[in-house]
Amino acid sequence: MVKIRLKRMGTTKRPVYRLVVADSRSPRDGRFIESIGFYDPLPNPAVVSIDAERVQLWLRRGARPSDSARQLLVKEGILAARPFKITPRVEVAEPAAPATAPTAVAVAPATEVATEAPAAADDATESAADEPANDEPSAEEEPAAPPEAGSLAAAEEPAAG
Repeated sequence: MVKIRLKRMGTTKRPVYRLVVADSRSPRDGRFIESIGFYDPLPNPAVVSIDAERVQLWLRRGARPSDSARQLLVKEGILAARPFKITPRVEVAEPAAPATAPTAVAVAPATEVATEAPAAADDATESAADEPANDEPSAEEEPAAPPEAGSLAAAEEPAAG
């Protein structure tokens, strides 16, 4: 397979790269088919010189750019950038929660429930204090109707078994 890739040249700690078309089996700095560009990353801004016509020719012939070569070609406007594939996140319950953010999230709902529960208990206490106990029927209230005979008998009889 034919690749478009960078060939490192220059001295130690002063790299200069050539954009070359090479067989994928040849070494990085070894034999190549054609040199189609130049890249010097050290100056600010970096110096890039690429023959766009030759790149297009080799791409039509089936050459595949390496990742670093593709970045250079996209930066120079010779190749279109790959579209980003956005996938929706699936929320998964984590078995062990770290002590930082999830604890605060877990505490907030518990606090809301705790504030609502005493309010409900206070309402029950106030209503119980306002009304007399149901042990004895008051004169104002009618006595409760006795339960049905079948249900009373079923409740008092021990289960056979």
